[in-house]
Amino acid sequence: MDLIGMYLRDALGEGCPVCRILRKYEESEIDTILYEHVNNPDVREKFKESLGLCTYHAWKTLRKAYSEPLLGPLGVAIIYEHMLGTYIEHLERGTFPEEGECFLCRLMEEKEKGTIDAFAERIEELLPEYERSESVLCRRHYVMLLQILRRENSTAAERLERIQMKKLRVLRERLGSFIDKFDYRARERPTKEEISALPLTIEALKGIETGIAMKHCEERKRRRFPWR
Repeated sequence: MDLIGMYLRDALGEGCPVCRILRKYEESEIDTILYEHVNNPDVREKFKESLGLCTYHAWKTLRKAYSEPLLGPLGVAIIYEHMLGTYIEHLERGTFPEEGECFLCRLMEEKEKGTIDAFAERIEELLPEYERSESVLCRRHYVMLLQILRRENSTAAERLERIQMKKLRVLRERLGSFIDKFDYRARERPTKEEISALPLTIEALKGIETGIAMKHCEERKRRRFPWR
């Protein structure tokens, strides 16, 4: 197994491995922005394209800055003082600035596609590891991976479908047992696996809350309510 394969295998711990990789990547990119790119002119231009980051990433970056004693809010203040100045300049000219795609969202989309593609390329090595693990691909990433495999490796696609169904049934069984143990007649307390079944079920259906997940949620809303 090559280095990328080992990296993917190491993500097979609990929950959706792709979501976990994306969350780690997102946090790493925010660190890079705050520690290295506050005064980088090329990155500033990318910020200007979307008047800063998207709503989700803007607030996540600010929370990160306040949570790190070595950072503090100065870097974020410098970025958004520039963005505010850009906004004011447009208004003084009687124009409104276009709010393009958040460049961090764009990086996340590229990372998501690259991760799914890498998983599909190494599916023969990773599928047994996935089956043995506590990982459960979330609905979105399962569909993305399955679509590739159905085109390129139908046998692996069928195996993935069987494994995924088995994992989801185990998860449902654990969640049902967790619910049953809230009955006043129950003599046993929920096990660790049963307690974790609730957040893992939400993750299996909705994924982890990252910028890209929020973006796709907003896109679904726009398709359903185009007049908003």
